[in-house]
Amino acid sequence: MPVAGWAFVSPPWRAMTPPRLASIDLGTNTVRLLVVEVGATGQWRVIDQDQRITRLGEGLAARGRLGETPMARTGAVVAEYIDRALRAGASETHIIATSAVREAANGREFAAALQRTTGRPVQVVSGQDEARLTIRGILKGLRSSAGPVLAFDIGGGSTEFVLARDGQVAAAVSLKLGVVPLAERYPFPNRVDRERYREMEDEIGRRLLAELPPPLRAPGVSHVVGTAGTVTTLGALDLGLTEYDAERVHGHRLSRGAVERLRDQLGSLSLAERAALPCLEPGRADLIIPGVAIVLATLEATGVSAVVVSDWGLREGIMAEAIEAWR
Repeated sequence: MPVAGWAFVSPPWRAMTPPRLASIDLGTNTVRLLVVEVGATGQWRVIDQDQRITRLGEGLAARGRLGETPMARTGAVVAEYIDRALRAGASETHIIATSAVREAANGREFAAALQRTTGRPVQVVSGQDEARLTIRGILKGLRSSAGPVLAFDIGGGSTEFVLARDGQVAAAVSLKLGVVPLAERYPFPNRVDRERYREMEDEIGRRLLAELPPPLRAPGVSHVVGTAGTVTTLGALDLGLTEYDAERVHGHRLSRGAVERLRDQLGSLSLAERAALPCLEPGRADLIIPGVAIVLATLEATGVSAVVVSDWGLREGIMAEAIEAWR
């Protein structure tokens, strides 16, 4: 929910130097950093931001546990981001771990080890809290949030769907439907096999039909918003960008026809050719195909013809809540 206009009361020592806070979204596929300087009204100015695909959830669906190598590379990125936040002047760093950590048999053990190593608390959130924080970040970044908003966040290990009315969560669900296990079960190293792709898309469609609550399937909303790497990448590709530009991607309207064209374009390429596309960050080439399938199945399940792309999401929601707690 937007926080502009809230009263700001602080001791003189806080007023002298605008505070800087950091948030880290520790996801199944991607780790995201945001460092901001907080203004007097609770709004912020971005000091540093970054994201890195570490694929923490690699092999999790098959083993039920986080692997040593994914944990090591993810832990290294989190430590690097904490150091960057400190060097940027952040007085607090809020780390939120999501699907992979909460689902893995050794997820809490990993979070505790990370906390001991970095000296920073790692909060493992439920699917409902992840959905709540995501919609909070999305609403803060929307240019217009009048009317009900349906948002979805396609993650590495789960997909969250949230219906918000008047800035408040009206319905939410977190499905164990993520691009990492889908990519492991439906690999497409060469051109996409259409029959195999349809099998994956049909499975996703059945899951949404069975698991999406009725209010989320026929929401009658003013905006349908998608966030996270799949949707932002599709937005950048649809715009024909050679370099990712968050300002242009944010708010871009992605029609069903555009997503279908991108599906066909991406499906005609090998994994290596997909990886060479501009705006397709390293590590996403195999994930974009199942991501597209989730987007199209979502449009079908909700009966809408387009999705608005949001570059803002969970990490911004974490930041909004951190600022509220700090103040």
